Amino acid sequence: MKLDIDSAYIVLRSIVFKTPLQFHAKLSESFDAKIFIKREDLQVVRSYKIRGAYYLIQSLNSEEKKRGVVCASAGNHAQGVAFSCKLLQIQGVIYMPEVTPKQKINQVKMFGGDWIEIVLVGDTFDECQFVALEFANTNRKVFIPPFDHIKVMEGQGTVAKEILDEESNFDYVFVPVGGGGLCAGLGSYFKEHSPNTKIIGVEPTGAPSMTEALKQGKPVTLEKIQKFVDGASVKKVGDLTFPICKEILTDMLLVPEGKVSSTLLKLYNEDAIVAEPAGALSISALDQYANQIRGKKVVCILSGGNNDIDRMQEIKERSLLYEGLKHYFIVRFAQRPGALKQFVNEILGPNDDIVRFEFIQKNNKESGPALIGIELKAKDDFQSLIQRMDVFHLNYTLVNQDENLFEYLV
Repeated sequence: MKLDIDSAYIVLRSIVFKTPLQFHAKLSESFDAKIFIKREDLQVVRSYKIRGAYYLIQSLNSEEKKRGVVCASAGNHAQGVAFSCKLLQIQGVIYMPEVTPKQKINQVKMFGGDWIEIVLVGDTFDECQFVALEFANTNRKVFIPPFDHIKVMEGQGTVAKEILDEESNFDYVFVPVGGGGLCAGLGSYFKEHSPNTKIIGVEPTGAPSMTEALKQGKPVTLEKIQKFVDGASVKKVGDLTFPICKEILTDMLLVPEGKVSSTLLKLYNEDAIVAEPAGALSISALDQYANQIRGKKVVCILSGGNNDIDRMQEIKERSLLYEGLKHYFIVRFAQRPGALKQFVNEILGPNDDIVRFEFIQKNNKESGPALIGIELKAKDDFQSLIQRMDVFHLNYTLVNQDENLFEYLV
């Protein structure tokens, strides 16, 4: 499938921001490479999604525009469609799951104004999309998919044109992958205009839809996904995007959600960059290619910056867990006086801090098991803590190592 990204750029250049391609001195020094970041977090709707949404919607014929459009999204795609509807003065109906944070709903309203209607339905994106497709078919409205359409891929591919118009001779480009629209569009343009550039796709560990599709040679539906990296967490990649991604990808990498959280905090604290989890994927993956990129020229796509401040505590928690600085235990104290005092005075290290303590059995608070969260100053302190627990014959369970128990209790 041949993508005409140059034509998309002609349409979009007066609509979207030409986002900065920034040289990142700290990352470059850290990896002994020349690393640039494409700042789509500074886009008009704070993500690249406006490119594909607008390019598809403006291409509709007059009759289709008159009937209006429909989409299903809880995030960036909804904002891109809403903004496009307002610009083009087309009525749009945007379906969002009922659990969508109010901040995201308000953002969509702000971008779309009176030209859009928001319908909250279902607990998951899949339920929401099912209803949206049914409504679109019944009312003969055009459904605007988030990634699986040639016009959407062409629109997203204009990110690559902007990069190569400004800088050339990149050895690597790291790109976040959800449904594959950005990867397909951007990768196609690089392969045509910079064929020696290696395309590295990056997914969250909890939603490896492209990784599994490449293993099985076709798009497959994952039974369960982790939704923390919401902008790149889909159960199935596109039927149209997959063959293109399969052709252009050099490698697919998986990044743990905790690593993404650490990157988000680092970008915020050191660079004052507010990235969303999917936006931080490409930078989070650089560690895995540290040897390959040494001395090379690299660009990372920071795909979006729509991060709800209410998620900051969760981001910090995930980062601490990933870095080995926070651990949860179920402790069954001996039924004797002074057991808890001994734990605080003799088992905890001088720099260890109890950040959570609660008895699990509400009717047995004096001698029942307790959930204890401990934060460490250094990762290496963990082994000495465990050794002291064992020396004092403490009856404990490490909750972090049991995913089901962790989700239930923490």
